[in-house]
Amino acid sequence: MARHKGGVLVLGLGRFGGAVAETLCKLDIEVLGIDKDPVLVREFSDSLTHVVEADTTDVEALRQLGAEDFAKAIVAIGTDIQASILTTLVVADLGIDRIWAKAITPDHGRILDRVGATSVIFPEKDMGERIAHVVGGRMIDYMALDEGFALVETKPPKAVVGRSLGDAGVRARFGITVVCIKPEGEGFTYATPETVPGPEDILVIAGETNKVESFAATD
Repeated sequence: MARHKGGVLVLGLGRFGGAVAETLCKLDIEVLGIDKDPVLVREFSDSLTHVVEADTTDVEALRQLGAEDFAKAIVAIGTDIQASILTTLVVADLGIDRIWAKAITPDHGRILDRVGATSVIFPEKDMGERIAHVVGGRMIDYMALDEGFALVETKPPKAVVGRSLGDAGVRARFGITVVCIKPEGEGFTYATPETVPGPEDILVIAGETNKVESFAATD
């Protein structure tokens, strides 16, 4: 059978998995959602491309459902760590190319990595850090792109308001890059050295975490 190259297998339809699956469908991506809970299966029967009640740790059950024909899978099982690990192992054994697996602790994440997950995600931890950065400073939004590197939305500090980014020496002075700007009342556009931020504009900046935090905290 030909692979569902653009489709995604979502195993576990709890709050996280269900939200991911529904969002993928809204993006016109084929989804096969699998969960052993018949209540969840009924709940998503009208919103997902395909949804099936099955034990995600049973390799034969997944084979019968055509799971191995998908190139991407998300193991979204949360509190049942044993089921999470076994499901990740089964999906890896099926030869699926890309596997994202949800972890709830660092140890859980390390095991998922060892049994075949190509990417381990920590939704609660990542969201907690994101909210803390926003609440604790002047940031509008915060996203960690990698260890020690972040993308941030923030208002411009007084040091750059009314001056072009080039004249203000933003990169040399603050060690960050202004990726784009949203002028007040307008949409986002790319930033250039000639861009002149206003006091109510929104900047999207990228750089080392400590440097983007320092820039966002500058008056």
